[in-house]
Amino acid sequence: MDAGDFSFTRQVGARRVAEAINRACDCRSLDPERLRLQLEAEPGLFGLAAEIGRSRPHLFSATAVFIAPETLRAMADMLAAIESVLALPAYQATALDRAPPIARIDHGPRSVFMGFDFHLGEAGPQLIEINTNAGGAVLNGVLARAQRACCEQIRPFLRPTAELETLDQRWVDDFLAEWSLQGRSGMPARVAIVDEHPAAQYLYPEFLLFRHLFRNAGIEAVICDPAELSFESGRLMHGGVPIDLVYNRLTDFYLQTAALAPLRAAYETGAIVLTPHPRAHALYADKRNLSVLSDAARLAELGVPQPIIVRLLAGIPRTVEVTPARADALWAARRSLFFKPFAGFGSRATYRGDKLTKRVWKEILAGGYVAQSLALPSERRVALDGQSSDLKLDVRAYAYAGAIRLVAARLYRGQTTNFRTPGGGFAPVFVAGTNDLATGRSGAAA
Repeated sequence: MDAGDFSFTRQVGARRVAEAINRACDCRSLDPERLRLQLEAEPGLFGLAAEIGRSRPHLFSATAVFIAPETLRAMADMLAAIESVLALPAYQATALDRAPPIARIDHGPRSVFMGFDFHLGEAGPQLIEINTNAGGAVLNGVLARAQRACCEQIRPFLRPTAELETLDQRWVDDFLAEWSLQGRSGMPARVAIVDEHPAAQYLYPEFLLFRHLFRNAGIEAVICDPAELSFESGRLMHGGVPIDLVYNRLTDFYLQTAALAPLRAAYETGAIVLTPHPRAHALYADKRNLSVLSDAARLAELGVPQPIIVRLLAGIPRTVEVTPARADALWAARRSLFFKPFAGFGSRATYRGDKLTKRVWKEILAGGYVAQSLALPSERRVALDGQSSDLKLDVRAYAYAGAIRLVAARLYRGQTTNFRTPGGGFAPVFVAGTNDLATGRSGAAA
């Protein structure tokens, strides 16, 4: 960003400052050596940075994203509004009635690493999706600590959305809060980080970092496939040793497949603390919930106060379930809609309406989809091979119990987020504003 651009941004509001930086400054703020040191925090992690560079070259972007303090506050306000609705018995009945019985189990935990995904536009941040086992939080903490000012003009705007030096302890504290909420005392002795074929997962490097975090806190941790677990004499076992807490990265959100029978039994009996858990997925992440949260009449029926309804409608694109009765109207309006499977994850089988074929439309009509009013993503300019390019971006707020822990972005090209775009991937988010506004916390990251 040159001095002329910077002088202009000082004369406008904080949101325009953030937009101007995102549009005009394509400097690379990532310090690769700092990133390596952050990733390789213990001898067992040596070589991780090189392995990521080899096998996942587009995991991290070298460019940061900037938002205004009011954008961060609006995201925090949206989370608070959603939490107030989800606390209503009438809402819970609606969400749980369409979920499997396992979702009705409530052992107390809230679920770690909730992910609230936003697109940023003229109307403010638009919540497009909620995820229960949102990946990338620890990787993004590492990435945020590996930045440097690309120029002196940008230095005042490098305000993170969390206290980065204490963030790792905050992650651990959230797991310990889950432990306490289920009536446990002290600390878990052994944690299992569970996913199918974990070493083959794209975010496996994050599993390694989680294992380091737990061990650094004095908690033994293992990374395992659910097939390695057994349920014996009322205890979940791995390698003959009991497991106390499971950090659940599975995408079988209701633990329905036969291979998950030991984990399911341990959860149902309360033998383990499981986080995230099926109840949280039913209450938050089933995309049919967005059809309730964006429907003024339905919210009023549930007893939601009018100010909360106004806030929700301003920040959640109108979403409806795809049904045969709505088929003709949705097809006619498809160019302004985005179609998502209500039980999907990771942008799988999602479609922009203007790209739909008749064949795909028939599949959507077969059931299991919602249609969401299109909220276009904003863009970030990046430098690649000596040229500038504009990439789309979305912003994810990682949260626990309704409080934002960290905000990060994903840069990409195409219909949906991906990690295949040169110059794209995870990007740190900084708050650009005046000193009295841009604390990077604004109560949202508290």
